[in-house]
Amino acid sequence: MKIYHHIDDFKKVKNPIVTIGTFDGVHAGHQKIIERMHKESKEINGETVLLTFYPHPRLVIHPDSKNLKFINTQKRKIDLLEKTGIDHLIIIEFTREFSKLTSAVFVKDYLVDKIKTRKLIIGYDHHFGKNRLGDFSTLYDLAHRYGFDVEKVSAQDVENIAVSSTKIRKALTEGKVRKANSLLGYNYSITGTVVTGNKIGRTIGFPTANIELEDKFKLITANGVYACLVEYDGNIYKGMENIGVRPTVNNSDLTIEVNIFDFDKEIYGENITIFFIDRIRDEVKFENLEELRRQLIKDKVITLKLLK
Repeated sequence: MKIYHHIDDFKKVKNPIVTIGTFDGVHAGHQKIIERMHKESKEINGETVLLTFYPHPRLVIHPDSKNLKFINTQKRKIDLLEKTGIDHLIIIEFTREFSKLTSAVFVKDYLVDKIKTRKLIIGYDHHFGKNRLGDFSTLYDLAHRYGFDVEKVSAQDVENIAVSSTKIRKALTEGKVRKANSLLGYNYSITGTVVTGNKIGRTIGFPTANIELEDKFKLITANGVYACLVEYDGNIYKGMENIGVRPTVNNSDLTIEVNIFDFDKEIYGENITIFFIDRIRDEVKFENLEELRRQLIKDKVITLKLLK
């Protein structure tokens, strides 16, 4: 996949099949659009082009919002898009000035003049341009004017739910990671650096790696205990994750810590990725560390069954 960080860096390609969007999640609905692009490009011997934006438009249009969280970091999104086999990824810097472009100007300047779009394929709920006024009807008229084709892909349904980034974010904030994973089409994950904690876990036989996230806008699942898989140095380990304030030890700050099974390496300062499989229980305050230890033993048994 070739990556362009400015539209002027993009050079003419043969029969470009194009899609546009923020693609937060690169979820099952996005994957359906990309699959349709690949099929179309093969039929006309073309190349696939995905145009996305950075930073996320909501960060520019609503910079004061304290609740802006996203499913993927920019790095993770690029990695996921590369795995789909897209030929060309154009990342447009989203600015206040860019947000003021009308739908017609965007189509003419970017899709027509710069990319020479042969066919545009979009999702069922796609909106674009100033104030998000552009929709499929707008695109249909502009495509007819400028001589390219446009196609709308219907909603991708998973368990009778129309997939969207909004629904996935809601599921994650409610701790419903199994539901979120089904909508994503892969296991939700977080990546972070291992930092020093209070080392209480190791005193009760459950040492944990405390994680500092790489992106402050990364969405974190609801507090609780989760069965997970942990990737470190190219290897995958089983583990259980706790997200919360650790009330048993009177902690007040949100912490993310994972007990990695059958693992005894010191990895402070190194990155690990945690893949969420299922939520086991709420975070609970125990009377003492012994009660916590007994509960963790039970949690581990449940986790191993879920990861079997």
